Amino acid sequence: MKLTVIGGGGVRSMFLSKSIAQKAASLGIDTLVFMDSNEKKLQIYGNMAKVVAQKLNPALRFSLTTDAVEAIRDADYVITTIRVGEDDMRVKDERIALSLGVLGQETTGAAGLSFAMRSVDALAQYCELVKQYAKPGCKVFNFTNPAGVVSQTLRDMGYDFTYGICDAPSGMLRTFEKLYGAPEGSARGEVYGLNHLSYFSSITINGKEVLQELIENDRAYQETDLRYFEKSLLRERNAILNEYLYYFYYREQAVANILAAPQTRGEQIAAINKKMTAELEAIDVEKDFDKALAIFEHWYGERENNYMAAESGVRRQTKWTFDLFAPDDGGYAGVALNFMKIAQSGGKDSMILCVPNNGAIDGLLDSDVVEITCDIVNGEAIPHRFGKVDEQNLELIRRVKIYERLSSEAIRTKSRTKAIEALTLHPLVASYSLATKLVDAYLAHNKAYTEGWQ
Repeated sequence: MKLTVIGGGGVRSMFLSKSIAQKAASLGIDTLVFMDSNEKKLQIYGNMAKVVAQKLNPALRFSLTTDAVEAIRDADYVITTIRVGEDDMRVKDERIALSLGVLGQETTGAAGLSFAMRSVDALAQYCELVKQYAKPGCKVFNFTNPAGVVSQTLRDMGYDFTYGICDAPSGMLRTFEKLYGAPEGSARGEVYGLNHLSYFSSITINGKEVLQELIENDRAYQETDLRYFEKSLLRERNAILNEYLYYFYYREQAVANILAAPQTRGEQIAAINKKMTAELEAIDVEKDFDKALAIFEHWYGERENNYMAAESGVRRQTKWTFDLFAPDDGGYAGVALNFMKIAQSGGKDSMILCVPNNGAIDGLLDSDVVEITCDIVNGEAIPHRFGKVDEQNLELIRRVKIYERLSSEAIRTKSRTKAIEALTLHPLVASYSLATKLVDAYLAHNKAYTEGWQ
C-alpha cells in the first residue's frame, strides 16, 4: 500500500514519518512518499523524516520528490499539509487583521479566510491529480488550515473523497489519559461542532464517564489545555471545550494579549523556523542526524512552549524532546492512520473527523462539514447522531458555519461580495465596514493567488 504526504518538507515531517513508520507493517504500508514544492525544505525536513523512517522501519520504501504526479501515482491514501505562501504570508495575514483590532489567528480568526484564498486552489489541483493518477477509492486526509473552510470548500467542489483531520480533539483526550494515569487509547469522546470550535458532550476513560469530574478537577486546569478556561464557563456550557474556543469566549482578552506581546504567534513561528532552518542547512542532516535532531529539539521546544502564550498569557514549561523510539502518540498522522486501521479491520470503531453533517446535528444543513465523532464502517465515516444540542453552543456553531459556507462560495466563485458577507457574519469580526476593509486588504495581499476575483 502506498501513502503519500503532500507538504513533506514541513517542519513537522518527522512526526508524520515516525507515526507512519511505527505502524506501517501492521497497516500494510510498504511505500511512503513525501512530496513538497519547496526543494530546500524537502532536503532538510524531508531527509530528517527519511532517516527516522529508515531507523524505525528499514523495509519501508521511502522517497522524496518535488513531482506531484510521481508522488500521487498509484497512491492508496494521501495526506495534505501545505502552507501556500509559507510563514511570511501568515505573518501578514494576522497583522492585517490586528491592525483593525480584529483577531488574526489563522484558523479561527479573520486571517483564516486569507489563508484559504491561497490554499484551496492548490489543494483542488492535487485533488484533480488524485482523481487522475491515484488508485480508485483513494482517500485524501486534509490537515491544511483553516481546516473548517478548506474541508467545506473541497466538499462543495465535489471532492467527496476528502476528509478534514485535526489532532486537537485527540490531543486533548491524551492529556486526560495522562492526568488519570490511564493507557493510551483508553479515553473516548463524543464531540460535535466545527473544526477548532467543538464541544465534548461526553468523555469516558476505560468506559467510565468522567466529563463532570474533569470540569471540577483543579489539576485539569493546570496540567491540560483546560488551562485556557475558567471552571465556571465549562459548568455553564456543560461541556469540555476545544482549546481554540478560547478565542471566542475570551475574544477581547486574546486580542489585547496579542497586541501587547512583542510577537504574534505567526511571527514567533516564522522567526523560529528561519533560525532552525538556517542551522540545519549548514549541516548534512542525514550524516549528522544526532546534531540535526539536537538543533530541532531546541527550536521546536521553543515553539511548543510558546503555544497560545501570546494570546492567553499562559506559557508551557515542559522540556520538549523528540524520542525516536518511544511509542508514538499519534498527532494528526495518527488520525489518518486510525482511519486506515479501522477500515482495514472490517469491523466498526469510532474516531473524530470533519465530515458532512448528514442530519447528525439539528439546525445544520446535511452538506455542512462538521467536526464530529464518527463510526468508521466499511471505509466510510458515519457521524454520530447528536440531534438537538445546547442552544447557546449551537448558536455559535451556526454563526461560524454560515461564515464557512459563504467563504466557500466566495472562494469557488471568486467573489469579493461573498467574502465580505462571510466576514461580516463571523462573530470575531461582526462588522460590515471591518469586513470590507479586511477583504480588500487580503485581496491585495494575495494578488499573486487571487486572479479573477471581482
